Amino acid sequence: MRFDIMTLFPDMVDTVLGSSIIGRAQNNGCVEIHSHNIRDYSTDKHHRVDDTPYGGGMGMLMSPVPIYACYEAILKMQESDKPIKRRVIYMSPRGKVLTQQHAYELTQYDNLILLCGHYEGVDERIIEEIVDEELSIGDYVLTGGELPACVLVDCISRMLDGVLSNDDCWRGESIASGMLEYPQYTRPLDFRGRKVPEVLTSGHHANIERWRRETALAKTLEMRPDLLGGRGVGFDKILPDKEKNKENDK
Repeated sequence: MRFDIMTLFPDMVDTVLGSSIIGRAQNNGCVEIHSHNIRDYSTDKHHRVDDTPYGGGMGMLMSPVPIYACYEAILKMQESDKPIKRRVIYMSPRGKVLTQQHAYELTQYDNLILLCGHYEGVDERIIEEIVDEELSIGDYVLTGGELPACVLVDCISRMLDGVLSNDDCWRGESIASGMLEYPQYTRPLDFRGRKVPEVLTSGHHANIERWRRETALAKTLEMRPDLLGGRGVGFDKILPDKEKNKENDK
């Protein structure tokens, strides 16, 4: 899968996505990530990419002209006899909020072109001209779309073949599984008086799986009951005793 990120700060994008698992995925050829500096496509002698908005208001607005030129250059780079399933996404606080399900749907594309706004955003006409959808990573505002773009690339990439060791690495995680993940522990066995649950050291795999299932449900009921979509009725019957007591104390 190929990602093309249109941005004013390509170094920021490259630094984040060139590290850790996503960096290795690029080196292994599992994903392609290309950042494109919109400023390189400005025809202004000072390489300006913004201007004051019509009608007045605070801040500057990114011009549609260099953005479109950047977009055209990306398409030209990918010219092929084979059809390319492509989608253009503008990272925007007014877009629908990204979910794991939607991220998975986006893995079906060959190419995602991500537009990162800055200042007061971008001219509405470039959205109308090239953007297929607007996406947000949460109900808050950041100074630019670079971090949201990196979040989207990371979220999608880890579900692609070869990025993680196998699909189980992400299918059983919080959110992806439909609920929160069970608590996990490593050495030491005793940390400041807090001990690893005995069932995890018992070697009894059936009991361990049951404990993981029960604690995952309990954690979801406690912290994110909205994920259960009303399926919480009856879960109290299989909660660990500790969690039942918590519910009774409320």
